[in-house]
Amino acid sequence: MTTNEAPESFLTALRLADSFLPVGGYTASYGLEQYVNEGYIDDGDGLRELIAAYLRRVVGPCETVALANAHAASADGDLEALRRVDRRLHAVTMPHEFRESSTKAGAKLCELLVETDASSSRADVDPASESSTAEESAGLEAATAAAVAADEIPGHYPVVFGVVAHSRGLSQLEACLAHAHSFVTGLLGAAQRLGRFGHTEIQSVLETLRPLVARICRRHVDDPVESMASFAPFAEIMGMRHERAGRRLFMS
Repeated sequence: MTTNEAPESFLTALRLADSFLPVGGYTASYGLEQYVNEGYIDDGDGLRELIAAYLRRVVGPCETVALANAHAASADGDLEALRRVDRRLHAVTMPHEFRESSTKAGAKLCELLVETDASSSRADVDPASESSTAEESAGLEAATAAAVAADEIPGHYPVVFGVVAHSRGLSQLEACLAHAHSFVTGLLGAAQRLGRFGHTEIQSVLETLRPLVARICRRHVDDPVESMASFAPFAEIMGMRHERAGRRLFMS
């Protein structure tokens, strides 16, 4: 796909990856605040190594797998498969704050689409696609939003992201790249707001992580849902310590 062939999908990827998207991502640091407060991270190299570890241990084998399988379930119009993906992600996400941040963001994304996109007549769907496919995608998106609102499924952000990305014409890999990039920039934004890192240093870290983001997404985009797992014990400990921290700028 090129932007000339599918400009609406490209714009959707930019929209979903932008911190401007009001889903509450700016309130989450996924334990990074605790790393900084306890003195484990104090320079750009340490920050880069930490985020690289998140990509290898959490984003890739866990969230990317969930997103890609949610995208596939959306393509098949299979709500039950989507429920299985969501339940699996909920089960393998250990820290309470991480689960809460993810499900709140997923619910906000559903609410946002209902409030802003309901009357768009699916203008961002490729008109060359079959109308029945577009209708099925829109139907599953609506069913997902309804299930999340009714607390029938947790509604984790990567799962909702996968459904939304598919219904708007993004491929699995494009959706995974947009989500991983958003995760990285979210953590870098949190690091900057903590007052320890400058703009130039943050951009340097982002540039060095770009090839890793691409490799991680390509590696895990075709993984089956059964392989979904997260193994980042120290990050989980930091997340759990953050729940009881005396001072907190971020929700997680």
